[in-house]
Amino acid sequence: MTHKFDVLGIGNAIVDILVNVEDDFLAAHKIPRGSMQLVDEETSDKLYDQLGTAIECSGGSAANTIAGLASLGSNAAYIGKIKDDQLGHVFAHDIASLGIAFTTEKDNSGVSTARCLVMVSPDAERTMCTYLGACVNLTEDDIDPDMVAASAVTYMEGYLWDPEKAKAAFRKAMTLAHNAGRKTSLTLSDSFCVDRHKQEFRHLAEHEIDILFANEEELLMLYDTRDISVALKAVQQHCEVAAVTRGAKGCTIVSADEIIDINGYPVSDLVDTTGAGDLFAAGFLHGYSRGEDLKNCGRIGNLVASEIITHMGARPNVDLKQYLADNL
Repeated sequence: MTHKFDVLGIGNAIVDILVNVEDDFLAAHKIPRGSMQLVDEETSDKLYDQLGTAIECSGGSAANTIAGLASLGSNAAYIGKIKDDQLGHVFAHDIASLGIAFTTEKDNSGVSTARCLVMVSPDAERTMCTYLGACVNLTEDDIDPDMVAASAVTYMEGYLWDPEKAKAAFRKAMTLAHNAGRKTSLTLSDSFCVDRHKQEFRHLAEHEIDILFANEEELLMLYDTRDISVALKAVQQHCEVAAVTRGAKGCTIVSADEIIDINGYPVSDLVDTTGAGDLFAAGFLHGYSRGEDLKNCGRIGNLVASEIITHMGARPNVDLKQYLADNL
């Protein structure tokens, strides 16, 4: 069945603001080094005003995955909520410059576009303060039925399962995708997220999601076990495909018929692990939407993830299509 888009991503539209800081800046503002915390708009603005030169680019987990897919040469689309403000323009411009279809109505509730201040210490430790702003105001009305029906896979991020309206938006997208004979995919996002929504995520894995992405810790949390083989066998009963990232060990791909371990690619100059999972999903889905076998999908995911961790930020800084051709 032909499709216009290989993958449609739905997620939190966040602008990443990357900036180098000294540790005494964190200490002065009582921000624990290496933490990731949610802050209000006032705190975010105050910190932003005191930071030096920064790199600003569109971010958010699903948006990083979609950007990776675009770099690999996939046709991609994105749904996420921004405000018509300065950071909203940064986000929209970035996404459009990558050739990604992004037509979501702007939020007019008065809150600003979401942003994540990513403060990088001299030893590469990252400390994040996130203001969620407009991105959590995604609703069912933002889900474009034609876009979902035209996408081979609709990919959603678990972080958006927190707000009730966004949850309803996800349910609508999953129903539309399956009614159109398309695939649904979910990334579990982080183990705290899984802990909050364990029963619902299990139900989704069993009944609504075709392709599940998780890291090892998230999968263990989902199935209440410390034994990875138990968790892999459990997810095998639920999803058509589960792709589990395992850090330096690579990944494990689970389908009804088999459980495949795929070695990671050695990385000599590890700089920043942010976005490794997002870009793994990009590589995997790029292969999947082109009909590659699951082992090859996993290899592409591992390769793309190994590129992203050699530099700052969660966006590729090489042409991934060429990188794939040169290295796979």
